[in-house]
Amino acid sequence: MTKRPTIIDVARLAGVSKATVARVVSGQDVLVREETRERVLKAVDELGYERNAIAGSLRTDQTFMVALCIPDITNPFWTVVARGVQDAIEASGYTTVTVNSDWTAEREKNYLRMVRRNRFDGLIINPTSVSSEALSRLGVPVVILGSGDNQPDFDSVGSDTEAAVQDALEHLLQLGHRRIALIAGRSQRRRELARYLSYRLFHQRHELPLDESLVIECEFSERDGYEAMQQFLNLPQPPTAVFCANDLLAIGALKAAQALDRHIPADISIIGMDDIYAASMTSPSLTTVAKPKYEIGVMAARMLLERMNGDAPDSARHVRIQCQFVQRGSTGAVRTSVNQ
Repeated sequence: MTKRPTIIDVARLAGVSKATVARVVSGQDVLVREETRERVLKAVDELGYERNAIAGSLRTDQTFMVALCIPDITNPFWTVVARGVQDAIEASGYTTVTVNSDWTAEREKNYLRMVRRNRFDGLIINPTSVSSEALSRLGVPVVILGSGDNQPDFDSVGSDTEAAVQDALEHLLQLGHRRIALIAGRSQRRRELARYLSYRLFHQRHELPLDESLVIECEFSERDGYEAMQQFLNLPQPPTAVFCANDLLAIGALKAAQALDRHIPADISIIGMDDIYAASMTSPSLTTVAKPKYEIGVMAARMLLERMNGDAPDSARHVRIQCQFVQRGSTGAVRTSVNQ
């Protein structure tokens, strides 16, 4: 096996001291002559030398690495958020290490140990079960992806989900729908999701009866959306429209309706949330609420960088970015013959 080149090898090839090489590769080369600097960099390239970041971190107490902990890397929503984080973090000279908690408390706990053990400089996380105390014990800046309601002492960035749900339900109301179902998704952190609270508030505001048989909590997956829609369509009085907590649920619901020979939107209207790429590729294309996925990731990264650099205010910041309603082919006027 080929021996890894060392700083001594670089110094010998460039004809300079180890200290000079260290100044150049660490970027602290203000006092190094340009000719010498170029000679060192040429030797670095020729040998394929890489600075020992671990040794450097012991001196500076910085690893220039941040951890991003998301709950489901297979969900396209989170991959776009992760891209936003990575683009913003790497532009500032840091490396992002992305881990997937898979909505499990044990995995999340193990990743927090990893952050502490490997001396990461910061953490961006959509928490599953971790407490504020556990995050504080990490001793590094933390930014929450989401509302941050359970961790108010930390910066957070998410979307204005409550307003987005209201927009979606108002759209269905204007189309004549009164019997609207909700596939809510199951919260890992709190019993009542913002989607359900907005759904209940919508019914109260418009004085519509709230039928709990039209609310199903399940995992945020296409399969669960499929099964939930099957339950709705087997009711004695099925809904005329369904709002789904994310697009994966909505795509599953759409497939279930079609499997039962329901025409969309003639027989039933469906709305999703997130606006993942697949939402525009279904037939009919999915009406949805577009969350600012990439922007959330970028904002979270910027807030973390400000915390790490000491440029953030003392109090925690909580940012909510507005969503956008996207009308496509899966929603339409209710049939006048339908008994609501």
